[in-house]
Amino acid sequence: MPDKSDPEQNTEPTQEKQPGERARMQSVPKTEDENYRGSDKLSGKVALVTGGDSGIGRAVSILFAKEGADVAIIYLDEHQDAEDTGKRVEELGRRCITVSGDIGAPEFCREAVGKTIDGLGKLDILVNNAGEQHSYDKVAAIPPEQLERTFRTNIFSMFYFVQAALPHLKEGGVIINSSSVTAYEGHPKLIPYASTKGAITTLTRSLAITLADQGIRVNGVAPGPIWTPLIPASFSKEKIERFGEKTLLGRVGQPVEIAPSYLFLACSDSSYMTGQVLHPNGGRIVNG
Repeated sequence: MPDKSDPEQNTEPTQEKQPGERARMQSVPKTEDENYRGSDKLSGKVALVTGGDSGIGRAVSILFAKEGADVAIIYLDEHQDAEDTGKRVEELGRRCITVSGDIGAPEFCREAVGKTIDGLGKLDILVNNAGEQHSYDKVAAIPPEQLERTFRTNIFSMFYFVQAALPHLKEGGVIINSSSVTAYEGHPKLIPYASTKGAITTLTRSLAITLADQGIRVNGVAPGPIWTPLIPASFSKEKIERFGEKTLLGRVGQPVEIAPSYLFLACSDSSYMTGQVLHPNGGRIVNG
C-alpha cells in the first residue's frame, strides 16, 4: 500500500479491467519472503493454482515452489504477470507452466488440467483461487450479465476444475478453495462477490464430506482485506486509501502473509483437517 504518512505516495492508480495487473501497480504487493527457507514440505508434488500470476496466487505459487512443488499457473490475460511469476518459480529450481484463458468456461478448465498433466506429469494439489468482484451502491444497479459473470468466474469455475481434476487426484490429494471474510460478515457493496464466497465455503464443506472416503482433503482460506491487483481494479482512490483500516491490526494484509495458510493446508501438517476454513483476516472475529 502507499505510505499514508506521505500524501504524495497516496496515488495508486485505479485500473479499469479486472482482475488487475501487478505490472501496472505503483505500490507492488509483497508476495515473497526473501529470507524464507523451505523444508521440502511439498517435495515431488504438482500444484495447479488459478489466478497464480499475481496477488495471493503468486505468493502461493512461489511458496509452494520453495517447498519443492512444480506449479501450473492459470490466468486470464495478464501475460507479463504470469511470465514474471513463472520465471520466479523456475529460478527456485522448480518446473512451471502457464495457461491463459477464461476459467468461467468448462472446456478451458478441462484444457488447463490436461496441460498440467501433460506438462508436469500429474496433479496433487488444486488451488481454486481466481476471482473477480464489482462494487454497486444499490442492489437494483447490479446488471444481470455481471451477476452471472461473477458467479461463473468465482464459483462455477471451482466446480469445473474439481470435475476435471478428480480423475487425476489420488489418495492424499488436496483441494484448497479461496473464500473471503465477506462470506461471513457480508458486504453492503460487494453483494454478488460475497454471495459467491459464501457458496465457496459451503462447496468446501460439501466436497470434504463427499471426497473423504477417497482420501482427498478439501479446505479453504478466507482472507480479509489483502493488497492485490484486484483492489485498484475494484475501488475508487478514496476507498483504496482506506482499505484495511477497520481490521484490528489497522492495516491491509499482504499476499505473503496469506500464502502460509495455503501451504499448511497443502502439506501433511494439516493431515487431520478437512472441511475447514482458515481466517487470516487481520483480527476480524467471524466465528466461522
